[in-house]
Amino acid sequence: MPSYTVTVATGSQWFAGTDDYVYLSLEGTAGCSERHLLDKPFYNDFERGAVDSYDVTVEEDLGEIQLIKIEKRKYWYQDDWYLKHISVKTPMGDYLEFPCYRWITDDKEIVLRDGRAKLPRDDKTQILKQHRRKELETRQKLYRWKEWHPGFPLSIDAHSHSDLPRDIQFDNEKGIDFILNYSKAMENLYVNRFMHMFQSSWSDFADFERIFVRISNTISEYVMQHWKEDFMFGYQFLNGCNPVLIRRCTEIPKKLPVTTDMVECSLERNLTLEEEVKQGNIFIVDYELLDGVDANKTDPCTIQYLAAPICLLYKNLENKIVPIAIQLGQNPGPDNPIFLPSDATYDWLLAKIWVRSSDFHVHQTVTHLLRTHLVSEVFSIAMFRQLPAVHPLFKLLVPHMRFTIAINTKAREQLICECGLFDKANATGGGGHVQMVQKAMKDLTYSSLCFPEEIKAKGMDSKEDIPYYYYRDDGIKVWEAVKSFVEDVIHIYYESDEVVCEDVELQAFVKDIYVYGMRGVKTSGFPKVIRTREKLAEYLTVIIFTTSAQHAAVNFGQYDWCSWIPNAPPTMRQPPPTEKGTVTIEQIVETLPDRGRSCWHLGAVWALSQFQDNELFLGMYPDEHFVEKPVKEAMEKFRKNLDEIVSAITERNKNKKLPYYYLSPDRIPNSVAV
Repeated sequence: MPSYTVTVATGSQWFAGTDDYVYLSLEGTAGCSERHLLDKPFYNDFERGAVDSYDVTVEEDLGEIQLIKIEKRKYWYQDDWYLKHISVKTPMGDYLEFPCYRWITDDKEIVLRDGRAKLPRDDKTQILKQHRRKELETRQKLYRWKEWHPGFPLSIDAHSHSDLPRDIQFDNEKGIDFILNYSKAMENLYVNRFMHMFQSSWSDFADFERIFVRISNTISEYVMQHWKEDFMFGYQFLNGCNPVLIRRCTEIPKKLPVTTDMVECSLERNLTLEEEVKQGNIFIVDYELLDGVDANKTDPCTIQYLAAPICLLYKNLENKIVPIAIQLGQNPGPDNPIFLPSDATYDWLLAKIWVRSSDFHVHQTVTHLLRTHLVSEVFSIAMFRQLPAVHPLFKLLVPHMRFTIAINTKAREQLICECGLFDKANATGGGGHVQMVQKAMKDLTYSSLCFPEEIKAKGMDSKEDIPYYYYRDDGIKVWEAVKSFVEDVIHIYYESDEVVCEDVELQAFVKDIYVYGMRGVKTSGFPKVIRTREKLAEYLTVIIFTTSAQHAAVNFGQYDWCSWIPNAPPTMRQPPPTEKGTVTIEQIVETLPDRGRSCWHLGAVWALSQFQDNELFLGMYPDEHFVEKPVKEAMEKFRKNLDEIVSAITERNKNKKLPYYYLSPDRIPNSVAV
């Protein structure tokens, strides 16, 4: 009688094994096997990290194996089992791989197809078409859209992390408990003794060093030493943790009535301001988004303030970007002066601090939360709802969706919810952050997520004109590497543009993102359909780049750039100055965050800057969703390209006091998971 050798691999996560009854049956083109008992209580098979083999004998040859059914029946208590994959050796000596990489919970059964990726058009038999359809119907019941706040991209319909489907939960929920992690961070940083000292001001700048952890030769220490300098202020717009706002100024806006006379001492080319603008030497950062946003009122003992500044910057003869004018409000007038480098030292310093605080708010809520976390969740939900596990695009994208829905759900549960941790230290807490996301949605466009296009749209694409913009340089390299990999995969499965048009699952995925993620807003520029392989390659590159590289660029530098509180104040306790010549050091210290808020802020930026345990970085695909040789060759080529980028970045960073490494592929996690 024909015999099949079945090899079952169990995950290595904590509690991945099971002691329940486990049954297996095979279904082929010529028939089905009986249900075979593989494991039962006290057999000690399917232990964590185990690989177990079994012989399954059948009456007659089953033909080509199409499906494997796995059933788990509870013995005593809930004993979830993480099944990695199953290999089958046929009587003819052929090997078939059946990827799973899912949790089997309670008394459940799952049906697996072999690992060869298939488009809908490739399934010819009714049984395979039915399996495909049933998988999506089940997923669409589990992954439901929900509006968290009006105007936001839709998110997952789950009140808490424990409500999520088991397959997308964190392996260890304690590991992503924000309250626990922030408290632990403050303890590790030796600042927990200050964490309840709200309303207690620091005495001077040096006093902030009491909560600053000095780590030799790091960016954070360099920031502490040089944060007052105009060079350091300007440099952060290029290579800090929010390097996305600066744009080349093509015309001085009327709301910023700065003149050549005002900034003449800052201009080095004997040109007027207008001539400097025409030569492309003037840049601008406008925080108009913050205008009208309500400041945090959750603590009646501390009045908190926001500003919406406009900052004008200049490329000097050393090609360094330095500030030359700052207006702290959007409406010009006698009580809204334009601060200049030639002003009194503390006037100019406080104006820069206000810009840094505003930058922190836009970074946290728009650059980081909206444009990486929330957008990536949209991609993830749409993928689970519209792409079955056998689809090549599911296999391509699923590593880049790892834990994204889970981390966002936990954030809505503890961090950015009403009375959440975000309210403790941030001036945009208490609802201001919600207003900011709602306002920022109008600028969330498809083209703004296309990295090279967005850089060009801001006039920041010239390496000759702006030579020290490492965020741009490294980002372009990573974008091109991802795009090349995506193109290789697309050409394996889509032989023509016509095949792209015919892929109903792909089109449903794209439509879900447009309708639910972007709320059907035409001006977002997100496509409703995709008709060419070229457009599909760009679309998938946007998804993978956003969930990996873009998030890494704006997340993992937070401790480096924000741990020195005066360089990134999360709140301000005095209103912006309305006249010049009155600012004192005492006023600045009274304006900066108190001891308690400083500590919570420090705990937050430390915790958010840490990689996950067992982090998977770009190009690492330990879960073998793809089994075909051409895709594995494309992956190897991708990894080689990434290694070359790592080498180039490492070489450039040698002996630099301010190395830029956030877009080095060996520091880019595959997904948004922190």
